[in-house]
Amino acid sequence: MAAGSLLALFDDIATLLDDISVMSKIAVKKTAGVLGDDLAVNAEQVGNLRAERELPVVWAVAKGSLLNKLIIVPIVLLASLFMPWLITPVLMLGGVYLCFEGAEKIWHAIAHRNTKDHSQTRALLEDSNVDLLSLEKERVKGAIRTDFILSLEIIVIALSTVQQAPFAKQAVVLSIVALGVTFAVYGLVAMIVKIDDLGLYFLKSATAAVKSLGGFLLWLAPVLMKTLTVVGTLAMFLVGGGILTHGVDHYIAFGVALSHLDVFSNAFANGLSQNIFNGLIGMLIGAAVVAVFTTASDKR
Repeated sequence: MAAGSLLALFDDIATLLDDISVMSKIAVKKTAGVLGDDLAVNAEQVGNLRAERELPVVWAVAKGSLLNKLIIVPIVLLASLFMPWLITPVLMLGGVYLCFEGAEKIWHAIAHRNTKDHSQTRALLEDSNVDLLSLEKERVKGAIRTDFILSLEIIVIALSTVQQAPFAKQAVVLSIVALGVTFAVYGLVAMIVKIDDLGLYFLKSATAAVKSLGGFLLWLAPVLMKTLTVVGTLAMFLVGGGILTHGVDHYIAFGVALSHLDVFSNAFANGLSQNIFNGLIGMLIGAAVVAVFTTASDKR
């Protein structure tokens, strides 16, 4: 009987771990768009540093990100337990913010395409008394603030996928997502910011093939950063628009759900059309919010 009870316990544990594994995979898939944005934003913010300071800065921001999630996860879990009605409004506010941030990036690029500010770079080159460590700390603080907003959005989206599960499973899944996301994002950021250094190292090799690889990596580094910026901006519209369409469906009953438009008979075509629709909604909402903020700032 004792052996049977032990086997039953192992079976229950295996089932629990399998459920948690499945829910964690679903949660990570749901947050993939925001993860792309998180990766792009952080790679951009910790880039363009002195080579010897890149990894220490990435590590400092990663520690700040872990602290952010240590604060966010309990708050989100408590909100889910005592104020579950708050999750959808918070998600929608986060969606509006993502749309705004994407649109603001595009507007800034258009409005300032002919005016590049090199004042900070000139100050660093001309003034030997500039406190580089202080500037670095400010940059880390800014990156951690941005990470807090994106982390909040990731955790809330992850929670929305397991909201019907028992509280204990929610806590485990969110903890797994929080840790996994942090290590994955900042591990990739560390790799990205060191690509050019690896290219320079390979260029010193006597082998022609290794030198060619080094030249390729030096070419790849800036291209990858630009690509991540574009992909991150697009992800803001797709994820933000998707969150808003789901939120509208939650509050308003349409004949056809905005977040599930079955226009075509092909599943891939339906998925593509849904993403395009979400992206357009995100762009429209983002443009509207940017217009409001721009008009308000011009009147001051």
